[in-house]
Amino acid sequence: MAGPLTGLRVVELGGIGPGPHGAMLLADLGADVVRVERPSGGLKVGPQGSVEWGRRGVRSVAANVKTDEGLALVKALIAKTDIVIDGFRPGVTERLGYGPNDFAESNPGLIYARMTGWGQDGPLANSVGHDINYIGLTGALNAMGTPDSPPAPPLNLVGDFGGGSLYLVLGILAALYERQSSGKGQVVDAAIVDGVSSLGQPIWSLLASGAWRNSRQSNLLDGAAHFYRTYTCSDGKFVAVGAIEPQFYADLVKGLELTDLPEQMDQSTWADMSQKLAAIFATRTRDEWAAHFADTDACVTAVLDYEEAAANEHLRARGSIIELDGAAQAGPAPHFSRSVPPTPTRPLPAGSSNDAVVADWGIEL
Repeated sequence: MAGPLTGLRVVELGGIGPGPHGAMLLADLGADVVRVERPSGGLKVGPQGSVEWGRRGVRSVAANVKTDEGLALVKALIAKTDIVIDGFRPGVTERLGYGPNDFAESNPGLIYARMTGWGQDGPLANSVGHDINYIGLTGALNAMGTPDSPPAPPLNLVGDFGGGSLYLVLGILAALYERQSSGKGQVVDAAIVDGVSSLGQPIWSLLASGAWRNSRQSNLLDGAAHFYRTYTCSDGKFVAVGAIEPQFYADLVKGLELTDLPEQMDQSTWADMSQKLAAIFATRTRDEWAAHFADTDACVTAVLDYEEAAANEHLRARGSIIELDGAAQAGPAPHFSRSVPPTPTRPLPAGSSNDAVVADWGIEL
């Protein structure tokens, strides 16, 4: 098996968060990804000795860029690669001597993908921050949660990975496509604030049309609607209800044995209806409700935790969740009809691939 990106070379300048995740996504699809990191391996995520599965499928080259030998190795790798993933603050790699302009002649087709929170320019470009800061500035965070409590951080899925690494990879693939006609590389400026804003375009559209209230839990998709929210069951677990379309809503109310109801989209009734549905869902366990609605179009499903999701029949059947060395992991996505990606390989120790990469890429030092 060979993924659709087989033959593509990527150098990831070792960082944390969306940069490594973007590198992993490319490696999952077959790219030859080399992570350049300190000989010590840099920042560790998780308990001492744990496997950093987010770096799976990626080869590791150790280089101390404060030495002539280490700097020469990094420059040689970049001169031979298709893509660089740079997760440092603006200007850092230029000061180190391997910014994009340093390879204008030696590698004119180089795609230099820069992954930051604030972007390469603007008043905050050189400021520090994390996922919660970036999504906070975009309006997204303020829209999440209940009106009687502070906004709830949505893990770091919306910022680092939704607006970050996915848009990083989108930019890389777009630049690769453009390179086919121009023969030239370019800099991709992937900023989390840009990506999250783009992800939020449906909300911006609703807001501009007057169909979105600028307050938490006041809208169709933020938990205000009784037919699009979660409910607590008798066992303390939850079900997710997503019966937006009229035909799905009809199945929901039929399954709950409700009659003489107000019009579905009458927002003045949503709070009362939510209380009514909450009382009903509290009478059975989560799994009982899931089974009750299993063969209907009511869009009622169990809310699983990660351990339960790892054993879910559908996720396992699709390969959404796979097992590597006894650990449940996300499978490569998306799926392809011909270019089927190989099973990801275990993360490698820092510096374990120096000799192999130098040989494979034909580097002379």
